Amino acid sequence: MRRAYIEKRFSPRSLELIATAERICAEYASQGFDLTLRQLYYQFVARGYIPNKQSEYKRLGSIINDARLAGLLDWDYIVDRTRNLRGLPHWDSPRAVIQSAAYGYRTERWASQPHRVEVWIEKDALVGVITGACQRNDVDYFSCRGYTSQSELWGAAQRMISYQRNGQKPVIIHLGDHDPSGVDMTRDIRERLELFGAGVDVRRIALNMDQVEAHQPPPNPAKLTDSRATGYIREYGRSSWELDALDPTLLDQLIEDEIWAWRDADLWDEATRSMERERTLLEAVADRWNDVAAMVDEGGDD
Repeated sequence: MRRAYIEKRFSPRSLELIATAERICAEYASQGFDLTLRQLYYQFVARGYIPNKQSEYKRLGSIINDARLAGLLDWDYIVDRTRNLRGLPHWDSPRAVIQSAAYGYRTERWASQPHRVEVWIEKDALVGVITGACQRNDVDYFSCRGYTSQSELWGAAQRMISYQRNGQKPVIIHLGDHDPSGVDMTRDIRERLELFGAGVDVRRIALNMDQVEAHQPPPNPAKLTDSRATGYIREYGRSSWELDALDPTLLDQLIEDEIWAWRDADLWDEATRSMERERTLLEAVADRWNDVAAMVDEGGDD
């Protein structure tokens, strides 16, 4: 959606930047991805269009904001994943709710699996990037928002323990920044879950040094004020890297590959076939809702 709310004259340099933003955003939109402003910024940096400086991030944000207001960029390209309206769902008719139920009908296919997988990510702003892979594979996902709170981690431990009691091995796929705190968060999750009595395989799949070396995301200075900086710098040097800088399609594929590595395909296919048979029944009820309603009304008259 594009609409001009203001009149704005842009310099040739700004128009070139806007055109580049259009190409990048359209590229990801064609693959089903939207971007946060920070992700777009890192695409500019990674492709060599602008230097990796806070001043350039602010300048890009200002130009993108004006371009959207002037109707030069689609509003759906850039999203804020941390602020959302919440409310209850509504339907136009009983038939519509049955159709919705059929569309959204899912059985707990992971219940028959030897492993139980969840995906945890450090940043709330990147939840939209992991949603596709998680929803395609019916995996629960969670934004840690930094170091996970004690209450949330205790609750997660109880959930993991219940999986273990049902004969499943819990697995957490974790993604975070490669900086002093981001790297340490994986250890923190593992150790606190163990403290609460949950035996969980915590797998950090990004951001790791082999990915930094392979994909060359733009570096940032490691925060020297971080209490974990000394140990981090000793092992990795003075640079750090943000998860946002990795291509969203790469993150999507990393998550899906890791999920598949823990999933028994035969058990999954069997559970899926059973679920689809039941979904078909719901769809048939929705398609014949008028007949079903008439039959129920006739029964009520008795």
